[in-house]
Amino acid sequence: MEFCELTIAGAQKLLSEQQISSFELTTALLERIEKYDAKIGAFITINKDLALKQAKKADQDIADNNISALTGVPIALKDLFCTRGMKTTCGSKILDNFIPQYDGTVVSKLKDNGAVIIGKTNMDEFAMGSSTENSAYKITANPWNKEYVPGGSSGGSAAAVAAQFCCAALGTDTGGSIRQPASHCGVVGLKPTYGRVSRFGLVSYGSSLDQIGPITKDVRDAALLLNIISGNDKMDSTSARVDVPDFTRAFDQFEKGSLKGMTAGIPKEYMSVDGIDPDVEKVFKQAKKILEDLGVQIKEVSLPHTDYVVAAYYIIAPCEASSNLARFDGVRYGFRDQTSDDLMDMYKKTKSKGFGPEVQRRILIGTYALSAGYYDAYYGRASQVRTLIMEDFSNAFKTCDFILSPVAPAPAFKIGENIDDPLTMYLTDIFTLSANMAGVPGISVPAGYSSKGLPIGIQMMANRFDEMALLRAGYGFEKSIRLDKKFPDL
Repeated sequence: MEFCELTIAGAQKLLSEQQISSFELTTALLERIEKYDAKIGAFITINKDLALKQAKKADQDIADNNISALTGVPIALKDLFCTRGMKTTCGSKILDNFIPQYDGTVVSKLKDNGAVIIGKTNMDEFAMGSSTENSAYKITANPWNKEYVPGGSSGGSAAAVAAQFCCAALGTDTGGSIRQPASHCGVVGLKPTYGRVSRFGLVSYGSSLDQIGPITKDVRDAALLLNIISGNDKMDSTSARVDVPDFTRAFDQFEKGSLKGMTAGIPKEYMSVDGIDPDVEKVFKQAKKILEDLGVQIKEVSLPHTDYVVAAYYIIAPCEASSNLARFDGVRYGFRDQTSDDLMDMYKKTKSKGFGPEVQRRILIGTYALSAGYYDAYYGRASQVRTLIMEDFSNAFKTCDFILSPVAPAPAFKIGENIDDPLTMYLTDIFTLSANMAGVPGISVPAGYSSKGLPIGIQMMANRFDEMALLRAGYGFEKSIRLDKKFPDL
């Protein structure tokens, strides 16, 4: 097996047995990045010197039998996790020179478990986008076809895993930003329950929606990484005080190729959405058949407020973004316009030059919706709709273990195709937004290909803190499907 093909589990085994060294593995992946990433654009920052230093330390730890869960395994990070001494840009010009003085909680957990941080991946600016075309630095290409987008906003992380530049990566999901790019790039993407993973050290987009999660080569790796990053954190007031199980135990329940006893709900509202691509519909029907053959009972459920999800989300998220991004004013850190005559002029010019068009659009929407006289009409009403969406999911999960749906209405689209049509871009998230609004976990698992050879995933969503159900069903499905090709040729 080539070094680049290794999963977390595969790398763990070979490293612990000292059949390979972390230095060899990290060097091989850095060479692969150097050779191919100019075509893909997955990374903003390559952490070469520090990564090799971490790899050497990992090899010494292994020699001393001081082995943790990720010792010596190269992991990539979406570029909005604070990493001490390493540039963190959020894909934005306004943070081009920002170097944090501390590690976020998930970064600390990765380091404490021996991970090698190989680099920071490209993203839509401040996680606002569905195609990774909104970065201030570059456009990331889909490794399967470089004329197409990888999805977003975690497109750099998904592309890095699909291109086999790392064993796994972390992304964030505010409205589908892990699951949608994972689907478009043919990898596994897991959005945990809101509160399952600490957000301390994450540069926020929508504080009540953002959640950190793994993007991996298979479902087992998603469970392994979720084991490490989960848990209550006193530094994050939204971090849930719930026990963290060993998520790999979900695989013990999958015996003899069966998921007998599980029930999947298919929302009737999802199946009536206009504009579902025929390839997506075909792959979804095939996935449904595979699950039925595994013993899953399929039934129809209802999420009656589905029609209001997109509208409510695009009030709540911009409002929270408007509040969160107010701190980037050129006074304390980050980019500052040097041509200003006074403080207010400096604010105006800094934000105008530092933020890209999509970020400015969402700040304006959010600021308007929060302004005097409009708060109750917009944010207040959207919050009430969100409560109804939560109730829809609670009622659905009374009769099923997980909800099955497409990840996106269509496979990846061409670079530039939708960039000037924000509404069309927003509607690509119609199947993923609900999980963030309700705070429930969701996973995207590769399920097939379009007629153009682009990956298509299926989505499973479960009740709050029931990632076990997702991992069990996702693992069973993954083991049963026979995909023609798992990774693209670069």
